[in-house]
Amino acid sequence: MILNFSFKLIAARGRLFCKFSLFKTYRVVSTAPVDVLWQKLVNLADVSWHPLLSSTNAPNGLIAKPGLIYQVVTRLTPIPIRLFVENVRPRELLSLRVLAIPGMEQKITYQVESTVCGTYISYSITLKGWLSPLVWLWIKPYADRVALELAHAAERIA
Repeated sequence: MILNFSFKLIAARGRLFCKFSLFKTYRVVSTAPVDVLWQKLVNLADVSWHPLLSSTNAPNGLIAKPGLIYQVVTRLTPIPIRLFVENVRPRELLSLRVLAIPGMEQKITYQVESTVCGTYISYSITLKGWLSPLVWLWIKPYADRVALELAHAAERIA
């Protein structure tokens, strides 16, 4: 687990500005093959394994492709938020940007890597903006479990 947090106070033109940035990575090992993990991850309609997301408007079988925007509903609020698929490298990386709240920017990256010990799953969250400390306190208990729940869901299939 890697955590980077920065806070900057900037004085410009007689005003005081605050800049917050948070970057956190979780990494777990799974016995499931990379292909099974990847299929579970890029199937946008299936969020049953995700501790933060409850449903999506993506049709069954839709896979992630760069430029795709879809809506999800979180388990915390009934308000739908939009996710933008930023980057996809098959069987390696999926990068999403959350388009939810003005004043906060959130980026989520999943990386899958096959090794001799098993398959590593990395889940990274980057939060920027003045609301990021509050959002982090709100989602942290759920974000802690995302990579582990993905590994368990893929292992049940395999």
